[in-house]
Amino acid sequence: METDRTRPGQEYAHHRTRKPRRLRATLLALTAAGGLLLTACGAGGGSDSNTSNATDRTGFPAPAPAVTSGGDDGSERDGEQTGTPDDKIVPPPDYLSTFALDVDTASYGYARRALAEGRRPDPSTIRPEEFVNSFRQDYDRPDGNGFTVTVDGARTDQSDWSLVRVGLATRTADSAAERPPAALTFVIDVSGSMSETGRLDLAKKSLDEMTDRLHDDDSVALVTFSDEAETVLPMTRLGGHRGQVHDAVDELETQSVTNLGAGVETGYATATEGLRKGATNRVVLISDGLANTGDTNADSILDRIAHERRDHGITLFGVGVGSDYGDALMEKLADKGDGHTAYVANDADAHKVFVDQLPQNIDLTARDAKAQVAFDPETVAQFRLIGYEDRKVADDDFRNDKVDGGEIGPGHTVTALYAVRTRPGADGHLATASVRWLDPNTRAPHEESGQLETDALHDSLNSAPATFQVTAVAAYFADTLRSTELPGNPGLGELASRAHTLAKETEDKDVRQLAEAIDEARRTD
Repeated sequence: METDRTRPGQEYAHHRTRKPRRLRATLLALTAAGGLLLTACGAGGGSDSNTSNATDRTGFPAPAPAVTSGGDDGSERDGEQTGTPDDKIVPPPDYLSTFALDVDTASYGYARRALAEGRRPDPSTIRPEEFVNSFRQDYDRPDGNGFTVTVDGARTDQSDWSLVRVGLATRTADSAAERPPAALTFVIDVSGSMSETGRLDLAKKSLDEMTDRLHDDDSVALVTFSDEAETVLPMTRLGGHRGQVHDAVDELETQSVTNLGAGVETGYATATEGLRKGATNRVVLISDGLANTGDTNADSILDRIAHERRDHGITLFGVGVGSDYGDALMEKLADKGDGHTAYVANDADAHKVFVDQLPQNIDLTARDAKAQVAFDPETVAQFRLIGYEDRKVADDDFRNDKVDGGEIGPGHTVTALYAVRTRPGADGHLATASVRWLDPNTRAPHEESGQLETDALHDSLNSAPATFQVTAVAAYFADTLRSTELPGNPGLGELASRAHTLAKETEDKDVRQLAEAIDEARRTD
């Protein structure tokens, strides 16, 4: 089952004071056992936050109570808290953080669109991990399926606080000529709201361009939905039939209301009917996510097509469009549909998603991929996973291969950033990061790990590699937009200056766009 979502700013895990080294093994064993007993069942119950099971009237977990604890010498230690004001016993935290991998970028794309129009995006649409994962990284890559694990970090300007980066990378994508064939079912929103410029017209232009780039051995189906759903083109091999696909795309016109549930259900039925063994079978949903009739609940929509998803491995890729965008519904559909989301605001975005990314990354290199980071209690006092609130997994489900993870393709990197407060004068092992996944063909499980020592932390963010600095700026920018308090956040002015410097240093247009977005955010203050 899913636990209640943690409110931004309440995800810090507070840890007990340091005990004598001879008791370390005993404490670790007890802590791990306590974590197994106290972790919520199923996905969504990660325990990188020391919050109780009580909830407030909003349904969110209640904040961790403010408490104090004596140190080994009997003195109080600031921030290391173990008791409660009302004398209730609080379970000890476990130093583990577990989450399903996610390569979504829609939140960042939509935020850029909103800022370019002179408005601040709603804080509820800001997912920091999608900001962070919108930028290229230079992690080492494996030769075959699976992941490499890179762990590094840098100290911030705030005393004892560091940013720790966990980087996961898949193999380089095969050239377009070497990839497996694809069977793609496009489910296209043709409701009235899609008539706005930059919605259906952008989708049609993108589909036309992508159709010309796909292989003769690839197959395409088209499903439209408004008040009802209709298969306008069954699964069709492109060789000799591209004109038929172009004609079907050209005839797409907007109609009335948005029955997104019917569209997804018909799309999966069409994908199943045209299922191809040995090919990548995927549903691509293109919509503004503004469902207003029929089933509008992501869980029940996906329950109706559970058989197609689980037995046939058909994944869902969501492409969001429009200035008014139903972000929450699209994101949840993709997360629970074993896929991911992107947002397109203009021709350049559409070209990147449909022409560059989708055809190249049709293959899968890992299924049900999860990450788990174990922090050393002798060196770490507090930690917080930045983002991934909707992707948390119970710690004891890390090796439970029946629990859903993320589906990842070649050429991808996944970055998770942690705010970590080290103990004063701490020295030694800081964290071990592990990733577990299933082989996409055999479903055999595999794991890979990486470690970080305190002496490997960079002395400052400015002395860290450029890609690390970009990661930090993106995370701090998201933190500012959703009004939380990430340690070491220098504010928009300094972030803009750093981003412009990094854009010049890296000559990366994506970093330049980040700098421009921060400038636009400053103008909306």
